[in-house]
Amino acid sequence: MSRPPTPHEVVVVAVDRVVGFELGLPFRLLGLAEDDHGRPLYRIRIATLDGRPVRTADGFSVLPDHDGSILAEADTVIVPGIMGGPAVLDGRIPDELRDAIRQAAAHARMVSVCTGASVLAAAGLLDGRPATTHWRDAEQFRRLFPTVRLDADVLFVDDGDVLTSAGVAAGIDLLLHLVRRDHGSEVANRVARRNVVAPWREGGQSQFVERPLPASGDAGTAATRAWAAERLGEPLTLADLAAHARMSVRTFTRRFREETGMSPLRWLSGQRLALARQLLESSDAPIDRVAAEAGFGTPASLRQHLRASIGVAPGTYRRSYRGAGVTGPSPA
Repeated sequence: MSRPPTPHEVVVVAVDRVVGFELGLPFRLLGLAEDDHGRPLYRIRIATLDGRPVRTADGFSVLPDHDGSILAEADTVIVPGIMGGPAVLDGRIPDELRDAIRQAAAHARMVSVCTGASVLAAAGLLDGRPATTHWRDAEQFRRLFPTVRLDADVLFVDDGDVLTSAGVAAGIDLLLHLVRRDHGSEVANRVARRNVVAPWREGGQSQFVERPLPASGDAGTAATRAWAAERLGEPLTLADLAAHARMSVRTFTRRFREETGMSPLRWLSGQRLALARQLLESSDAPIDRVAAEAGFGTPASLRQHLRASIGVAPGTYRRSYRGAGVTGPSPA
């Protein structure tokens, strides 16, 4: 009989003017991740540095159960977004918070949602590293933290032991990405279904989705995306997608980018890669069959795409998942 898993210890650090919605995201995403026997895979706790209540940006206060001492036990530390305050406006955090964050980073994975990136940057954890934050704060962030390689166009950035996301919904994407990275696609998909959210959006997808919903009387590209997702093993072309949507290639490409933030072929490649990863994790199908079913055609093509995405070959990915879980970085 296998031993029950030891839950991954997650500490959510609440600072003054924390965004209440983002403070609760780890509980709704990581907190619902379970193994096949219904056992929790993460334990999530909220802490303030001194254990005292903190005022949110939403008009209420939060009384945590813990102080900063539990950071010593953390496997992952999450800093939710904040509205205003010295970290966002001046690039400063109290010395005690800076020291606590830096000490935690010596043994824990560090994660920020939205403007929580300013806390990590003020602690010096993002110097010389790629990161993102909410697009509205990008200009100020660059002035305050010029050594950070900020990319304000993407949903999230995975730089291995430090991960940052854009605002609100992008925080959901990043936390699902963490579940997928730690425990595979099936667990992440179950969490997504529980929360009634999309199970996967590519981290490199643009924050600037111009038209998330079709205009009145406009069918958009959603039906074609659903159609294509059921046919990933087929040799779909841009012309095939445009024909299904009953649009010219030019109109379809423009409309698709407006609705998803990426090109049709990039989206298609991402969907195929997600399917290939799921097949590698959940089946013993030969690599050539996985490549065919996911639409890559040949094992060489699958290997090329998987290496470009997460830096490993299909066989290595499968062995890693079947062993201790998928723990390697998956850069945006």
